[in-house]
Amino acid sequence: MKISIFGTGYVGLVTGVCLAEIGNDVVCFDIDKSKIKKLKKGEIPFFEPEIKELIERNLEQGKISFTLNSKDAVRNQEIIFIAVGTPQKKNGEADLSYVKSAAREIGKNFEKYVVVVNKSTVPIGTGNLVEKIIKKKYKGDFDIASNPEFLREGSAVFDFMNPERIIIGTKSERSKKIINNLYKSFSCPVINTKIETAEMIKYASNAYLATKISFINEIANVCEKVGANVDEVSYAMGLDSRIGNKFLNAGIGYGGSCFPKDVKALHNIASCKHYNFKLLESVIRVNNNQRMLFVKKTEKLLGNLKKKKICVWGLSFKPNTDDTRESAAIDVIKLFQKKGATINAYDPKADYEKLKREKVFRDKINYFDDKYDALKDCQALVIATEWNEFKAADLTEIKKLLEKPNIIDGRNIFDLDKINKNGFNYISIGR
Repeated sequence: MKISIFGTGYVGLVTGVCLAEIGNDVVCFDIDKSKIKKLKKGEIPFFEPEIKELIERNLEQGKISFTLNSKDAVRNQEIIFIAVGTPQKKNGEADLSYVKSAAREIGKNFEKYVVVVNKSTVPIGTGNLVEKIIKKKYKGDFDIASNPEFLREGSAVFDFMNPERIIIGTKSERSKKIINNLYKSFSCPVINTKIETAEMIKYASNAYLATKISFINEIANVCEKVGANVDEVSYAMGLDSRIGNKFLNAGIGYGGSCFPKDVKALHNIASCKHYNFKLLESVIRVNNNQRMLFVKKTEKLLGNLKKKKICVWGLSFKPNTDDTRESAAIDVIKLFQKKGATINAYDPKADYEKLKREKVFRDKINYFDDKYDALKDCQALVIATEWNEFKAADLTEIKKLLEKPNIIDGRNIFDLDKINKNGFNYISIGR
């Protein structure tokens, strides 16, 4: 099939290259000249396992192309995906300016029937909004659909190629048949529904996962009060098929480009319909509080943080990605800085230059390219992201390089017995 993708961020680029990989002809459009120039040469603007190899192969085979010309991305296509960003406004509402802009560009370049599909996470009713915008520009026949993504950064290519379910929201039988045909090679449940339901499924899924994280963090806090071990609690809970073991890892809270934004957006959607979604209010509050509790743990071990030097391992919001948006690690570092601490930071993939350029932190932060070098002269090591290389770190080397053998583990990556045998002052979450 002939497909276009509007937007070359995480969702757009992964969707585009994976659809090309399964045999479609894909054109990816973006307004960012620098990004398109790099993509044409096979250079990827972010870190994501497997995607570089797929881009290079499909560029070579002519199955995927990149353009700054919206007309080229609309003409003769059968399906057009809108996969642009929907950042959060101050009130929690999703900012649809990029979606609206994409809809206008699509509408003014139509030549024949096409299905326009919202891939971005959008508020309920956005499908109708996109349809109205396009109709102002184009009077011919077209359809709107919703096909939300469920990709995890760090395993997005695998998730696309091995979906647990595919959600397709449509208004007409014609568009339903076209979108279902696109996914005919995938062996998973396909849920065909109306557009509003498809839009809600995405928000409901992310909000529920965020709720599981906040719940286990509350359990961890109680475990500390009563002398229980949250790792064993979550393991036993996860064996119950009604609960499952995913998203039950206690820590410093959820982050990233999806959960914080989508939870607040769903809460805002409910509020706009005069419904007080009290559970989501608690989920948000618990998540924010978890960062502050972690800083208090650090103060309990180190005392006053003023002029203390702390090494933080991890800046990305989760392992296997360079994405630092809404990262719990970033929030914790900022809280440390407010207390007067100096930070040595290390992350395997985070873009230090971007963090500097965007002035994410105030001064008093030092970036390192080696995790052990970052430990020197520090009074404590803080684990903020659970990268595998941190789990495999040499405890003897850590103890030797730290000024004092203090570890505050925000992700529970170290075994308690090994830590104790090595003589660390160690604090974790719920253990």
